[in-house]
Amino acid sequence: MKRPSIYLILAGMALAGCQAELKPLELSPADPAITYSGRILWNDSTAPAFTYPGTSATLNFEAPSLQMNASKGSGQFMVTIDDNEPFKINFTENESTITLADSLAAGPHHAEIVYAIEGYEHHPHFLGFTLGKGGKTLPADAPKDLKLEFIGNSITCGYGSEAENESVNFSYETENHALSYAYLTAKQLNAQYNAVARSGIGIYRNYADPKTGGKSMMPQEYDNTLLYDHENKWDHASYRPDIILLNLGTNDTSENNYDIALFEEKAVDFVGHIREVQPDARLVLLTGSMMSGKALDDVKTVFDRIAATDSMIYRFDFTPQDGSLGYGADWHPSAAQHRKMASELVPFLEELSKQ
Repeated sequence: MKRPSIYLILAGMALAGCQAELKPLELSPADPAITYSGRILWNDSTAPAFTYPGTSATLNFEAPSLQMNASKGSGQFMVTIDDNEPFKINFTENESTITLADSLAAGPHHAEIVYAIEGYEHHPHFLGFTLGKGGKTLPADAPKDLKLEFIGNSITCGYGSEAENESVNFSYETENHALSYAYLTAKQLNAQYNAVARSGIGIYRNYADPKTGGKSMMPQEYDNTLLYDHENKWDHASYRPDIILLNLGTNDTSENNYDIALFEEKAVDFVGHIREVQPDARLVLLTGSMMSGKALDDVKTVFDRIAATDSMIYRFDFTPQDGSLGYGADWHPSAAQHRKMASELVPFLEELSKQ
């Protein structure tokens, strides 16, 4: 019997030793390989907090597997690995680590994780990633040329976009910002974006508030990093959008119990503040798609008057929904309606971004 070469034995032992030394790679949230988009509170870099839908983290890497770490109860995220179909994950009260991909092929991979819901009740925190044995990070993608900011209500959040019909009531299970016109528009334009949105919110009154107005409307929340947290102010200089899109007015005119003069007064003030903190951004005032009749006409008239006062302010009206594309929860836009809204908005923004 021929004995194996001592060199082959030593080579095999060396290879086995190298494989034994391979360990998972833990990435802290502050790792420079992770690219974030959205309003994130970095007071504690080991657990950055966020509340707005659409807040995202992207990572380029090589590894056989990828896990995401987040605070328990953070809620739902949409995950896209490479060019595969996006899927939803849910950090319940019992979960802080979820496997996003396993048995990956050798070579570079890309992961995008997008917060799918409104997080002011869930208090989510990013806790980083874990790459499988032998994994390594790759350079982040170059910054995107176009930057957008969406200011809105439930429509921008993607409220009920996964619901089968209008008879379904709100739940986080059917809310999916990744199906919203805002996310789809940014994707189609290959733009970075921030979403500052909350269901039921308005400019001078929130949904079902008194005709005279309410509290905690968007003008009171816009300068905060986290919704309803007035201690930590957002640094507007940290993100300079090229175009800001404001889609409010639906809740201000809810239940036909509104004072259009008060709405106009507060809208003028809020637009003025946005122009003050983001003086170089173009601002687009949107209407639709849930408004109709007199309320829609009134809001259009107000926005038209405001836009006429400033060459950096523009107007755009979505086609009001008519049920032909179905409805989401509580009569909100369906996923198909959101796709239509994005298809209407994208060409307008393409032309505007050229100016």
